[in-house]
Parts: sequence; C-alpha cells; structure tokens
Amino acid sequence: MGERNVLGGELGECGEDPVTGYYRTGRCVADEADLGNHSICAVMTQQFLEQQRRVGNDLLTPRPEWRFPGLAPGDRWCVVAARWLQAHSEGVAAPVVLECTHERALEVVPLELLKHYAVDVPDDVSGLE
Repeated sequence: MGERNVLGGELGECGEDPVTGYYRTGRCVADEADLGNHSICAVMTQQFLEQQRRVGNDLLTPRPEWRFPGLAPGDRWCVVAARWLQAHSEGVAAPVVLECTHERALEVVPLELLKHYAVDVPDDVSGLE
C-alpha cells in the first residue's frame, strides 16, 4: 500500500479541479519533505477562506507562479494541519474528507476532532458558505 489516510486505508484523491496537494498530484501526500504538513483534505467554505486570509494564508487570490488558481467555496484542498486546527479554535473549521486526509494529520489533530467535521462531498456544493 502507498500513502495511508487517517482511517488506516489507502489515501484517496482530494481534488483535481483545481489540482491540489503539496506535490500537485491531487492527493494530500504529506511526507517529511512537506514541512508544512498539508495533510487535511478540506472542503472550502466562505468562512474558512476568509479566516485563512485574515491570518495571512490567502487561499482566495490566484498565484500562477505557484500553480495556485485561488479557491472558492466547495473546492477541495489539502490544507496545513496546524492552520485547520487554528480555524477550528476560531469556530470556522472546514469540513474534512477523512478518506483523503493523510495519516500525518494525526500528528497535529486528534482523529475524533477530524471525525466531528467529516463529510461526504455533496454533488451540489453551492450551499457551502
């Protein structure tokens, strides 16, 4: 088996449109080279995106030089575990796709907390604000 998720299974694909992951493979592979630990597959909400911008992690603005398109509510993105936990402490954590969240997230966030925010991604994401 390759990379594992927080549930002990094979790491699923987080997102291809836009393509996510530290290595831009669509998966939240968070090996030792990824010092930021981009391990949590999160479904973006407007509140999460605004909070991230407020704390200096602007996920809204496109940055083509980093192959970063800018995100919108409903996008799935591999986020830094510590940043996600910070958003949780401020009451605006984004929903989490457990099957696509790398096991390394557990170094920062307890599994029970991740499970609290676990979602299946709906076909219609327009209601995620």
